[in-house]
Amino acid sequence: MNFVRNSVIPVGTVLIAIVALWYVFAVILNAPFERDQAARANTPITTGQLIANTMAQERPVLPAPHQVAAEIRKTVFDISPTSKRSLVYHGWVTLSSTLLGFALGTLLGILLAIAIVHSRTLDKSLMPWIITSQTVPILAIAPMVIVVLNAVNITGLLPKAMISTYLSFFPVAVGMVKGLRSPEIMHLDLMRTYNASKMQVFWKLRWPASMPYLFTSMKIAVAISLVGAIVGELPTGAVAGIGARLLAGSYYGQTVQIWAALITAALMAAVLVSLIGLIANVVNRRMGVRP
Repeated sequence: MNFVRNSVIPVGTVLIAIVALWYVFAVILNAPFERDQAARANTPITTGQLIANTMAQERPVLPAPHQVAAEIRKTVFDISPTSKRSLVYHGWVTLSSTLLGFALGTLLGILLAIAIVHSRTLDKSLMPWIITSQTVPILAIAPMVIVVLNAVNITGLLPKAMISTYLSFFPVAVGMVKGLRSPEIMHLDLMRTYNASKMQVFWKLRWPASMPYLFTSMKIAVAISLVGAIVGELPTGAVAGIGARLLAGSYYGQTVQIWAALITAALMAAVLVSLIGLIANVVNRRMGVRP
């Protein structure tokens, strides 16, 4: 009952509100086309007919939620997962580069954080550059990364993963720096009293203390890795991936296809973040953290 009261009801309420507003704006944005069609045919149109027509346009300005749901059902369940028309196929292509970029970004972020925490020189010289790196728009960097890597015959999964890495290492690095520095002075002094080495202080004090910060930053990193993978597919004219579906839908004016790809990407991000949360709960329980 606590889970239903604390999670299901609040999330469900917000979801219902979003869907209701979505329907309202679908009517508002699609209505001008229907009025124009009725005026051209010199045929009066009732309010009920107007609303019904806005919910069933072939190429609406804003597709209704049931149109997007029908497109997702068709491209996920009714089409073979190996077909290039399947969202499962395109989702897997994007997910592969997302997970590789996330793994590389997490590893890079952890290593940078360890170096920064243990070196005052790196703290003063490296940290400002890490922060500055995120001020450059990813849309400006992505084409350059793709072109440079293609020039040295590196194509396929890795260029997109590198863009995901570029985005995902930052939250991990910042979170881990905070986490590795989270132990109190008295605990560090106690370790020194026991004549503990830096390695022992790291593994027995700093690393366990940083776990909550690590998993929190990983939730952000995995979501932004997905964004990086999709952005990496856009400048390449990719034929596979969520980004490719967005491009194809944009080229041919298939707004339902565009929204289906966007919702699918959002659901993928939610699943990935939830998986990180489940892993965090398991690790915290094994470490004796109380809920």
